[in-house]
Amino acid sequence: MSFEPLLMSRLKDARRVLVAGAGGGFDVYAGLPLALELREAGHEVHLASLSFSHLYGLPGEVWLEPELARITPDTASAERYFPERTLARWLRLHGLPDTVWAFGSVGVKPLRAAYRALVRHLEIDAIVLVDGGTDILMCGDEAGLGTPEEDMASLAAVAGMPEVATRLVACLGFGVDAYHGVNHSLVLENLAALDRDGGYLGAFSLTRQSRSGQLYLDAVEHARAAFPEHPSIVQGSVAAALRGEFGDVRFTDRTNGTALFVNPLMSMYFTVTVEALAARNRYLDRIERTVLMRQISTVIEEFRDELPAQRPPRQFPH
Repeated sequence: MSFEPLLMSRLKDARRVLVAGAGGGFDVYAGLPLALELREAGHEVHLASLSFSHLYGLPGEVWLEPELARITPDTASAERYFPERTLARWLRLHGLPDTVWAFGSVGVKPLRAAYRALVRHLEIDAIVLVDGGTDILMCGDEAGLGTPEEDMASLAAVAGMPEVATRLVACLGFGVDAYHGVNHSLVLENLAALDRDGGYLGAFSLTRQSRSGQLYLDAVEHARAAFPEHPSIVQGSVAAALRGEFGDVRFTDRTNGTALFVNPLMSMYFTVTVEALAARNRYLDRIERTVLMRQISTVIEEFRDELPAQRPPRQFPH
């Protein structure tokens, strides 16, 4: 009997895998353990991120296409907050391939064009979108959606790329999005529905004992030291859970006034297929023609205004 996660089984025949942070900022760090495990298994792995940094001041030579920049440890930028470059510098410290591709924070049409350009350039045959948290799993009718704009731009962009045969989603940080109003009973309800649809690939744990877990902790600490004034709440919470901490763990002043619930579920990956997740989203078709990120926000607001009712939050019964 094999207990290999289905996510890894689906990627077994992929030669070149793109692991991409779906929601911007430090989401790409949630994909780092997967990238390390895939590389150890013999795959060629590339990292990418929808960037929150101001990319337009970057030198011309970094641009492969509009909204797609190749970031290395030496990329010149006036931006202090630059998670992609920070990750590239960490990769170099560990002797790993140190390019992190950065997508502009734009609407679906230009973002899909950038994804297609990167897929062609690198000859990618599998994409794993990674969400730090689980708000990418929201369908749109829930009482709280978290911060959906970037996640939905990435999901819609990749969902419209049938030329890539294997397209998966992995979420790390279950419970973190309560900080942004997500009810996690509804997350579980959505996962059950995806399972009925054949799109849920199960869950598995990142462990501190694994090499990828140890390197992840090191990368998160390296990023925290680079941005002490703005550490990632999501990755900090996952790292705390991975260290075995529990409850209202304090690792940044950014969470003052909010009671955190760090627990072992935060260090688990929940995995689904892009096709099934996109099919269950109730407004994804409406953002197909967006060019700007703010247009996605407007579409989501309009959709929610039309709903006769939202699914109310539910408490865990135990």
